[in-house]
Amino acid sequence: MIIIGANGHGEIAFGAMQAVLDLGYSQSMVSFTWSGFDEMDQVSGDGHAELLDDGSIEIAFAYHNGDEAILKANPETSSTAC
Repeated sequence: MIIIGANGHGEIAFGAMQAVLDLGYSQSMVSFTWSGFDEMDQVSGDGHAELLDDGSIEIAFAYHNGDEAILKANPETSSTAC
């Protein structure tokens, strides 16, 4: 889960990691630094979320001096009207 706020702050949760974000914005990308906890250990890092031409979003984040992850989410398409 990632929450990107309009006020320069947000949140991210991935597995056992939960953190707050400090955000920077551009036309199609949000860059961020983050700090929080992973299994009770204090952690921090950086990353970005980018809106791609096909409508999907790619989220990359990295632990400071550690692991990196890249997540990709596609928009849900539905053939039924809501």
